[in-house]
Amino acid sequence: MAQQGSKNHVEKVTVVGAGGNSGSYIVEALLSTGKHVVSAITRPDSASKMPSGVHVKKVDYDNPSSLVEALRGQDALVITMQPMAPGDPEKKLMEAAAEANVPWVFPNEWGFDTTNEALVKDTLFGMGKKDTYALLTKTGKSSFIAVCCGFWYEWSLSMSLGYGFDLVNRAVTLYDEGETKICTSTWPQVGNTVASLLSLPVHAEKGEACLEMFKDNYVYVSSFTVSQKDMLDSVLRVTKTKITDWKVEKEPSQERYKNGKEEMAKGDMRGFPKQMYARVFYPDDSGNTAKTKGLQNELLGLPKENLDEFTGKAIERAKPDVSKGLCLTSHPGTFKAWVSHQSMCKAHKIECHVAQDSVN
Repeated sequence: MAQQGSKNHVEKVTVVGAGGNSGSYIVEALLSTGKHVVSAITRPDSASKMPSGVHVKKVDYDNPSSLVEALRGQDALVITMQPMAPGDPEKKLMEAAAEANVPWVFPNEWGFDTTNEALVKDTLFGMGKKDTYALLTKTGKSSFIAVCCGFWYEWSLSMSLGYGFDLVNRAVTLYDEGETKICTSTWPQVGNTVASLLSLPVHAEKGEACLEMFKDNYVYVSSFTVSQKDMLDSVLRVTKTKITDWKVEKEPSQERYKNGKEEMAKGDMRGFPKQMYARVFYPDDSGNTAKTKGLQNELLGLPKENLDEFTGKAIERAKPDVSKGLCLTSHPGTFKAWVSHQSMCKAHKIECHVAQDSVN
């Protein structure tokens, strides 16, 4: 597979979901390099506002030629969107990318390790990705690079159904003893990862890292490898509180997983994030890719981040305007995040103004 025009660097990049949480940081990081021409694919009725310098292309997902035309001449496609969207838009985008001869596709990963078949089977998340990627590579026109970054830290810490913290009411549920370490990433680090990868030469020059190293493979990165107890210590530092100021409970991760499954069976979708997060915290290193796969942070030159800084951002995100009974949080970006956000608002008995159709 040759880079378009025999270039050895990626210049033209199209981002799907550019107005969402991870997508917006990816766009910001790409623009900051000064090396890329960034376009955003949106639906005709999208109201998302794009940063200055981003070229907007409105497409009809039910019209394959519309997608192909939007992607023609692009060097890379980055997909960030709700994973459970009807009609399988990710597959449509990948098929269009291959037809448009887009060399590099970053699929809609941005979470836990979907090469872990037991984890995928237990959570029902990421099923079918292997087959989709196989179809893409079989074309011989496009290759994929899947970024595994763990759960988003700011989002997951800000909701009790994620990392177990009710930051508003100073309560935390530790899964097992709260000592299982997982990899987790901030939104800026996700952006840094994509920008670093797409700033590499396509083929090696003088023996340095290149995109070809990651062809049809996974890239493992993380901001922090931490346990719930590490997170709790950070929360105590940022809030200047003591452990005695908090209500701390413990729940076996397997029991929490089982309860989440039972809630889903009854139609209560709060069980979805509960079972998914609990499963990643099993003491089997499912969520610790630093240990099981190794991280590419150093190779990509990713910055080391401050845990307390992003704990503070999570605390700010968790603050609904309880006095007015309103949720003022911006849209969460993906379907799984939207489900969890709805659950958080319901738990605090506040009116949520985030509609499902606001996700990317």
